[in-house]
Amino acid sequence: MTASLSPEFSAVSTVITAALGAYLLFGEPWLGRRLYGSLARRRDTEPRALVGYFTFVLVFWWVLAAAAAAVLLFSPAMAASDLGIVAPDSPVTTVVVIVTMGAVTVVSGRKMRALAAGGRNVPGLASIQAMLPRTAKERRLAIAVAVTDGICAELVYRGLLIAFAVGVLDLNLYVAAALSALVYALAGLYQGRSGFIAFGVVGALFAGLYVSTGSLLLPVAVHIALSVRDLTHPEPEPIGSVPTYAPTPKGS
Repeated sequence: MTASLSPEFSAVSTVITAALGAYLLFGEPWLGRRLYGSLARRRDTEPRALVGYFTFVLVFWWVLAAAAAAVLLFSPAMAASDLGIVAPDSPVTTVVVIVTMGAVTVVSGRKMRALAAGGRNVPGLASIQAMLPRTAKERRLAIAVAVTDGICAELVYRGLLIAFAVGVLDLNLYVAAALSALVYALAGLYQGRSGFIAFGVVGALFAGLYVSTGSLLLPVAVHIALSVRDLTHPEPEPIGSVPTYAPTPKGS
């Protein structure tokens, strides 16, 4: 991708994207924290709590993806490639990176399972513990959510937000990519400070992969691999240790 990217948004598409951007900036951190806190409190007492949570996430992500598709529909002068929906500049390099990242994901996943089996702490696992599947149905849904997250999040956070920042806000491509990583980091606030940092780091990775290849294919593939690894990890212990984000009493 070159720094000359200049997507042309129509008035309708500008309004749609601005509204979606406002939600991602302000609504997503609040909703994510609220939904996960509710799941964590109900996980041990309601057998279908995780199924309901995953179902909502699946539907909601595809609604956001549909909004991104609507932006293309209402912008005749915009091409799909303006949102990263195009083959990468270097297919061979993309395949090599995907295979390498796939191998790293498998190895790291086995390491995480070995740590859990030995009763040792797995970094970052406690913050998503309520989402870890216990049944075959939950595991299938977890994989569906991981794939959906990889596709839709990259389309919205990388493809659409970067295009909007460049085409409407007139920002430099690399500044736009950094901004998309920051907005993505806010989505991790439901996991606390560590989630904000982790989402910021991987958001920067995904944005870098997108900008360097000109395509969403590589960030989508890496995103899916990491999400499948994390969401299919067996739950190590009861949910009691999962933070519920209750307000800290004054004077404590």
